[in-house]
Parts: sequence; structure tokens; C-alpha cells
Amino acid sequence: MSGKNKATRWGIIGAGEISHDWAVAVATLPKNEHEIVAVAARAVDRAKKFAQVHNIPKVHNTYEDLIKDGDVDVVYVGILHTEHLRICKLILDQGKHVLCEKPLAMNVKETKELVEYARKKKVFFMEAIWSRFFPAYIRLREEIAKGTVGEVIQVRAEMGIEFGEDNWRRDRENGGGTVLDMGTYTVQFATMCFKGLKPVKVIAGGHMNASGADDSSSATVIFPNGKTATLITHSRVNLPSEAIVVGTKGTLKLPYPFWSSSKLETPTEKLEFELPKSDMKINFWNSTGLSYQCREVRRCIQEGLTESPEMTLDESILIAEIREQIRKQIGVVYPQDK
Repeated sequence: MSGKNKATRWGIIGAGEISHDWAVAVATLPKNEHEIVAVAARAVDRAKKFAQVHNIPKVHNTYEDLIKDGDVDVVYVGILHTEHLRICKLILDQGKHVLCEKPLAMNVKETKELVEYARKKKVFFMEAIWSRFFPAYIRLREEIAKGTVGEVIQVRAEMGIEFGEDNWRRDRENGGGTVLDMGTYTVQFATMCFKGLKPVKVIAGGHMNASGADDSSSATVIFPNGKTATLITHSRVNLPSEAIVVGTKGTLKLPYPFWSSSKLETPTEKLEFELPKSDMKINFWNSTGLSYQCREVRRCIQEGLTESPEMTLDESILIAEIREQIRKQIGVVYPQDK
């Protein structure tokens, strides 16, 4: 395992679009702190191409081979969430730390199983809700904590991106559906703003497509003490995709794209935060900001923590519970639910 003065050695499982962006983000970090040493994908050719693009020294033929690699300290899991439970357990069995893409698992049952498994193994484990570590999010939490907008009463978050019919996000068998995908971002925003509170009621509806996945959702999440969250997701239209916190003394706003925003609007100013820069092409919005969560992983491991205080495993369970209530009210049932 890497010591305090050695680089954290990463292995990547999956060579898709998000893994590409993640590797680009890691390359913006100091080389003496973060190093990608190995990659594995479903197809070896894809892994080889990925390794060439990102200057990764080692390509493994299978996920299992990478998991057993003694040079890897932490594994970033960038594959479809239908496989998260199986693959994460294999990594944990090897005593390695894990940063797993969101959603952590397919349902509450799988999420709890993974969390329990990780806690038994006593290694660092985190759902990759990268939003939490953006400077705009950190500042937003600070503004809430110091009472800039008074008591937070209402939260609103919406995420809508138009995806084609053939996109995996619209296919139930591949774990598609807006609630499981985009809903992770909207729900985590609410649980962050209402930190420590659990909902007393979730009222939701939406539309399903022919595959049985949800193309849209609209949810009202009732929290104690007069607090409410309004959460919307959509895969057929582009929504403004911003998040708003309303308190008794004013409003805070994360403009589009709220999940990776470089801006924050307070009652008195419009703030902008510079994101890491890269010359490489990225697939998603402000993806160089994926580096912030990697810094947090290294910090936690060096301090002997098995969870991030800003993205705990208990909160991953809570997010999964709220998501599940929303999509079940819409009527979405995954094979893993049976």
C-alpha cells in the first residue's frame, strides 16, 4: 500500500466514456500523488487502446486479473451498475480500496449488501458522487452552515438531458432509467442540504418507456420540520438542470450543470470557481472536476478512514432508499428486484 509520500496507485475497471473522463481528470493531479498503473475492460482491445491514450503501463485481460494486481492500491469501478455488486465484492475480497461509480448498486438490497461487505473488510469504500467535492458545493455547504439564507426550507433540483432511443439510460435491462441515473444527483443534493434528516414521505410519478425504464420522474420528498425537496429528472427533453436552496433569508443557486457546477449564486454575489484544465477531449460536463473526489480518496486513505465524512456509506443507503421509493411509484421493476 502507498505510504504518505508515495503516489496512490489506481487501477481502472471499465474503458467507457466515464472512465476516459476520469483518467483525464486524474492526469491533472500531481504525479507524485496519483498514478494510474493498470486498466481492464470487457474487451482487451478496448483496454489496450485506452492504455495508449492515457499512458497506462499495464493492461489486464480480465477484471479479476487487475483486482489481483499487487501494484494496485485503489480500484476505480467505471462499469455499468448492473455489475457493481459482483465486481466490488471481488475487489473488497482482495483488501483493496474502492471508488465505485454511481449508482452504487441496482436497489436498496444490493446497496446495503455492498456497504455491509465493505465495512467488514475495513477498507476505504465510496460511491463516486463527485459533485460533493466541487468547490461550488463546498462553498454552498459553508453558506448554509453559517446561516446566509437562514433556515433551509425548500430545495429544488432538476436534471434533464435528451438521450437517443438506443442509449443505455433508456434500457431497463442495462439498469437504465432517469431515477437511477440522474436521480442520484437530484436526491444527493436534497440529502446534502437537509443533512441528517430522513424523509417522512415520498410522493412521485413519471413516465415509463417500452423497455420498462422511466423516461421521466417528478417527486416531492417531505422531510421533517416543514422542509420539502422537489426533484425532477428527464431523458427526453433538456431541462434547465439547476439546483436551488431556499431559506428563510434568501436563496442559493447552482446553475447548469448543477451536478458539476463551477458557479454559485448567493443572495449577494455570483461566484465562479476555476476547474482543472486539460487539453484532452472529455465526454461529459466539467469532467476534469472528477479529480476532486480522487483527492478525497487519497486523503481518507492516508488518514486511515474507511469512509468519507462528506459522502458516507449511510448516506449512500439513504439516497438508494429515496430513489427506490420514487421509481417504484412510477412502476419500474428491475430483474435484480425479484
